[in-house]
Amino acid sequence: MKKTPKSFADLPPIRVRKEPPTIVEAVAAAQDLADDLDQQVEIAAGLIGLPADEVRPHVLAAQRAKTERRPERMPERIFSQGGPSRAPRTVIVERRTRPPVIVERRGRPLDPRR
Repeated sequence: MKKTPKSFADLPPIRVRKEPPTIVEAVAAAQDLADDLDQQVEIAAGLIGLPADEVRPHVLAAQRAKTERRPERMPERIFSQGGPSRAPRTVIVERRTRPPVIVERRGRPLDPRR
């Protein structure tokens, strides 16, 4: 006996739990989105739903902690080993494509006597 599929009307409604981000999460997101402190305050306040005056001390504290932890990093560069007379190595990456596999479909199996 085959089961009848349930329709979406038979299922209970989907409940989504909405939690606003914490202050730490909102400040971290704002720091990733903007460099200006005023913009960070506005973004974090918008995410949490609090006034900007309440969020500003948290953004400033996070900025101080970020600069104390590690200064701005230099961009990563790859230096070649050796002196000026030695040229850096060149790496060439080639991709080979394989021909597509063609599968023939036949209506009936092959006759083994052929």
